[in-house]
Amino acid sequence: MPLAETVANVALRVPSLMMLDLLYKWDVGHFAEQIRARNEEMLLKYTYILWNVYYLGHLLAMVVLVLPLQHLVKIYVYLLTALLLYVGHQTCRDYVLREMESGYVGAVYLNLAALQRFASTLTGQLLVSILCTYFMRSKALWVFSAHLLPLLARLCMVPLGILLFLNKLSSIFTIFEVIYFLLGNLFVPFYLAKSAYRGIMQESELYGVLGLGIALWNQFAVPVLFTTFWLVLFAAELYFYLSSRSQSSASNEGLVFALLTSVASCCVTPFSMVGLTFAVSRLSLGLLALCKFYLQGYTGFLNGNLMHSGVTEGVTFLLLALQTDLISLHVHQRTFLLSIILFIIVASVLQSMLEIADPIVLALGASRNRSLWKHFRAVTMCLFLLLFPSFMACKIAQFFEMDFWLLIIVSSSALTSLQVTGTLFIYGLFLAESVRREPFEDLEDIIYYVNSGCRVLEFAVAVCVVAYGGLESLLGEWNWMGASVIIVHSYFNVWLRARAGWNSFLLRQEAAKKISALPHASPQQILDHSDVCAICYQVMKTAVVTFCGHYYHSSCLRRWLYVQKTCPMCHQLIKPPPPMPACPPTPREEAQAEGVAAATAAAPDGQPEAEGSGEGGVESDGSDRLGPKPLESPSPEPGRPAADSGGVPSPEDGRRKKDPDGQEASLEALGLVPGPLAENKMDARSSEPVIASHERATLPDSGTPTDTGEHLPPSEREEGLGADPDLRDED
Repeated sequence: MPLAETVANVALRVPSLMMLDLLYKWDVGHFAEQIRARNEEMLLKYTYILWNVYYLGHLLAMVVLVLPLQHLVKIYVYLLTALLLYVGHQTCRDYVLREMESGYVGAVYLNLAALQRFASTLTGQLLVSILCTYFMRSKALWVFSAHLLPLLARLCMVPLGILLFLNKLSSIFTIFEVIYFLLGNLFVPFYLAKSAYRGIMQESELYGVLGLGIALWNQFAVPVLFTTFWLVLFAAELYFYLSSRSQSSASNEGLVFALLTSVASCCVTPFSMVGLTFAVSRLSLGLLALCKFYLQGYTGFLNGNLMHSGVTEGVTFLLLALQTDLISLHVHQRTFLLSIILFIIVASVLQSMLEIADPIVLALGASRNRSLWKHFRAVTMCLFLLLFPSFMACKIAQFFEMDFWLLIIVSSSALTSLQVTGTLFIYGLFLAESVRREPFEDLEDIIYYVNSGCRVLEFAVAVCVVAYGGLESLLGEWNWMGASVIIVHSYFNVWLRARAGWNSFLLRQEAAKKISALPHASPQQILDHSDVCAICYQVMKTAVVTFCGHYYHSSCLRRWLYVQKTCPMCHQLIKPPPPMPACPPTPREEAQAEGVAAATAAAPDGQPEAEGSGEGGVESDGSDRLGPKPLESPSPEPGRPAADSGGVPSPEDGRRKKDPDGQEASLEALGLVPGPLAENKMDARSSEPVIASHERATLPDSGTPTDTGEHLPPSEREEGLGADPDLRDED
């Protein structure tokens, strides 16, 4: 949305909120009692009319508030046109009255004073007519020129008594024009309501109720609208307050009291309360943005955090205002209570500023940045966050009596100063390490102990605040809002802090156990390694060695193990899992192992048989390590043609082997080949399929084995095997 439309969208809706605020403060019953009616019946009629006006005003203000921008502009244009016509008629009436007072009845051009009065009035009336024609987008100038009728009559030297009648007649003509216009647009509100209902139903069907709410929120610019509305109220209230006080009394009361009184006077209705809530949120956002800009410049606005957008402060103010019933209090009581609530908001803003400054200051100290201006800004911001909360806590304890809410303010301010002290101490350690040639080996432990001490104190203070609030609720006045605040404070400031501290402690203990389980590198190993730590890029004098063989500083690796469980270099587990227990052998495997042992023991000269002897029926004496021997042609069986030297043996020949006594024994009996019931569970000792041993051949010139021929075409593989086609078909 362009800037002009945004400004118009906000500015044109502010009067509707002003009207709603005035109607809420209007006491109809008291106003009706002040009307001096002639009798009781007239008083009832006046009261009835006033209540109708009250409800009708609410309805019209709400309708104008939710109108789309283009229709809202038309409404204001029509109102402005009506206002201009009214001004034109009043100006003509004043001119006629002045002419009657002067008593001059001659021609206006013969008297200089009469001519000046006529010329000035005529110029203003023509300007009114032109503006009305422009606003209504009409070309009929005469429609908006009825108020010129007395001037034309005066120019024609009509008697002065008739001029007043003509002015009333022109007013009646204008009223009829307005009525005609209203009757012509009588059904426009119905059409607008129908169109709005259709649009709302379409939006809810497409995006749901939540999407519809977000769209309306953005369309009406609710935060900016209520903030502008409250600022207008505050400016008017401050002006009336200062104008009603003399200069001496205003100087004695002070500017702070005047501001607080004006703020308290601007939160007497729900509309002004919501406006003040958005104003507090926007002011908090501005302070946090100023803090980011002071620390980081324009780069601080690149990454936003929802918790640092002022929403927390606005919601806190609204909850406290509802809990204390701020609207119904007297103005002085409201001023006193409002000062306490604003102290709580300031404490929350200071805590948010610390959350912004803490990582920036620590990163600046650890990055070895040499920019003195950046260090100056960081240190001055920390000093402000250290001193101002302490000053505010002292002032609160000095001027107010301590209760649960004031204890929250004081404890929050004290914790802010405590956290800033820890941040400055760690920042000083980082600076001291940057000027040293050798880093601190125990720097991480020192930082952990400092942070742990701060967290323990924060936890203790939070427990004390919760205990005080619970005791006050039990012994004093109990209410649901106070109990809810105690519950929220217990969850966020006690339980979450305790759980985070305990998880950090367990994580540190686990990392320490992993580091203690790793071996420490000796000086010679570090010298041979001759490299820096892969985490901090610093020279290593002492190091631990992971199971994967990488060297790190123990402190660096421990910080790494807080977020990861693997090696930073190879991403293997720092502490590998224990080896899986070996499964006991199955009876089948035991039988095969016994068969292999028996075959080995029965081999001649105590030499074990070759691993591939069970596949092709070729015995090996160990010389096949240099290359397989030429294949021997098997003896032909009766009734079967003999193959040449390159023929393929029969599958039955591969399943027979001679034992030491010269008898043929089955390989299945020796356990070297699986039986028919275990074809899919072949043992690793049974080597390759039978055909694999016959696919190997010896080169005639070098004696090295050739390829198995699996990547050759089928015809070339068959030629390489040298098998007879008829024999292959028969096989």
